[in-house]
Amino acid sequence: MTSHPGRSREQPPRLHWGEIDPLKRGPIIGTVTNLAHRNVIGTHSGSYSVYRALAVASGALHPNHRADLTNTAPVVEIGPHPSWADPNRIVSLDPFGGMVGDVYTDLYEQGYDIRPTIAVTQAHVNLPEIQEAIQKNRLSVDGKIVKPNGSLVVTKVAIDPVWYLPGIAHRLNVEEGELRRALFQQTGGMFPELVTRPDLQVFLPPIGGITAYLIGDVDAITDPNRQLAVRVHDECNGSDVFGSDICTCRPYLVHGLEVCVQTAQAGGAGVLVYFRKEGRALGEVTKFLVYNARKRQEGGDSADAYFNRTECVAGAPDMRFQELMPDVLHWLGITRIDSFVSMSDMKYNAITSSGIEIVKRIPIPDDLIPEDAMVEIAAKQAAGYYTETTAPDAVKLATIKGRSLL
Repeated sequence: MTSHPGRSREQPPRLHWGEIDPLKRGPIIGTVTNLAHRNVIGTHSGSYSVYRALAVASGALHPNHRADLTNTAPVVEIGPHPSWADPNRIVSLDPFGGMVGDVYTDLYEQGYDIRPTIAVTQAHVNLPEIQEAIQKNRLSVDGKIVKPNGSLVVTKVAIDPVWYLPGIAHRLNVEEGELRRALFQQTGGMFPELVTRPDLQVFLPPIGGITAYLIGDVDAITDPNRQLAVRVHDECNGSDVFGSDICTCRPYLVHGLEVCVQTAQAGGAGVLVYFRKEGRALGEVTKFLVYNARKRQEGGDSADAYFNRTECVAGAPDMRFQELMPDVLHWLGITRIDSFVSMSDMKYNAITSSGIEIVKRIPIPDDLIPEDAMVEIAAKQAAGYYTETTAPDAVKLATIKGRSLL
């Protein structure tokens, strides 16, 4: 069985990745309302595609439903930027994914079920740490970015993954055929077109996407005369949402947001990008198994067991592949980051090697590091995650806070 039957006389629109004209590039069609129209492997909505299947199976959703895109267009205009025309600069998302309702109107009216993979809206966010920053005069209420009630005005961007397989392979320095075979085999043969349809070069993987929070004037993001602060953050549900103190994830997330607000209030802009890569892309089950293994070892949790136990359980200490991370920055048209709120060399190297200049790196303040996170800091220092100039002195901090890392 295959979702791309070969007997159909109707040919789907061709894709020419890297074309700056969206009509020449062609639409991404991953819907199943008309199998002959599909020109990609997989289907829309990333990890939520399975829930859509459940809705169809249960009768809650008609399988041929077509989205009514009236009034769903982005609230601000983003792009096109020169990076959109580089087939190697953006390989993991569709740069035209937020404007399909406008640029592919004629095709949609002809019956092609084309759906957005990017949505842009505006909202208010309210975090207790931001309230505290206002109380301590680190942030001021300006009525435009920071409201009197302490909430922040942000532009939010949701992005579903769209993988251009030749570009992904090039970015990871592997052969495209090997990449396709690994994706096919390691998903249990879920997508046979990966090996049977080499003519299909785009894959919609069933994984989590990206949310970007833009603070301040969006035009300032690409203005070389205005400052830009950026925090790229990988998901950590336990800390980000529930405040677990075993790591620095939420403190760094909120600190990054604060720096973004400060930069925006000074006339620049801030960009906070949130990636769904729970547990260094190993997953939360693996993360919790490792927590147990670290804490139950003789002598208790220690820095030397931090990555060792992860590798014992998962086979690798980190599967995030930051090589794909800069794509969203290129989609936003970023060419220079004045303040990069991160200690990670992996993130720094991925961004700078993609052609984006980073002027200054901002580490997390020592007083924001939870006591139990000292092990994480020391382990990442030992593993080479941080340079000496960006990493805090974990041993010194642990001594101050009365914690042994050994």
